[in-house]
Amino acid sequence: MLTHNDLKKGIEFILDGQPYEILESSSFFKGRGSSVVPTKIKNLITGAIISKTFHPGEKLEEAEIEKITVKFLYSHRDRLFFCEGNNPSIRFDLPRDIIGDSADFLKQNQIVDGLRFKDQIINISLPIKVQLKVTEAPPGAKGDRAQSGNKVVTLESGAQINAPLFIEVGDIIEVNTETREYVRRVE
Repeated sequence: MLTHNDLKKGIEFILDGQPYEILESSSFFKGRGSSVVPTKIKNLITGAIISKTFHPGEKLEEAEIEKITVKFLYSHRDRLFFCEGNNPSIRFDLPRDIIGDSADFLKQNQIVDGLRFKDQIINISLPIKVQLKVTEAPPGAKGDRAQSGNKVVTLESGAQINAPLFIEVGDIIEVNTETREYVRRVE
């Protein structure tokens, strides 16, 4: 069982029969009272993010989330299709809104972690940094320095991000999937 003092970023627990993950957490002391823990939590099944404050004495059950290897196959409309890494005949699909904005960085045959809760795959977890090829990049204008030295490029997954002016079509770049920011060019 988890107490309010155990609630840190990344902890997975069960609330109202649903698995949640803590995205943000901080301890807050009330005057003369005891501490409370305001958090931002994500429902791992629906993808909904809510704010909740936990008080002393509240106990939460730890969620038993199993990570398995899955391969991204393709997307069709608002659904993403995967297969298990060790058994390609077992396929499943997830709605795009459950995975969130990080779904923009999935490319065909990419290996990711699947999250299994009570024998059902409920979500996937992308690595924090992925390497993707640039498919479209406007030429960088050297003279205009009133703007920052960035331009919008399109990646092989279809995602668009800001990248430095020196990035060209065909370059492979590393992108942070949480912040959607350019990290570096891969040689």
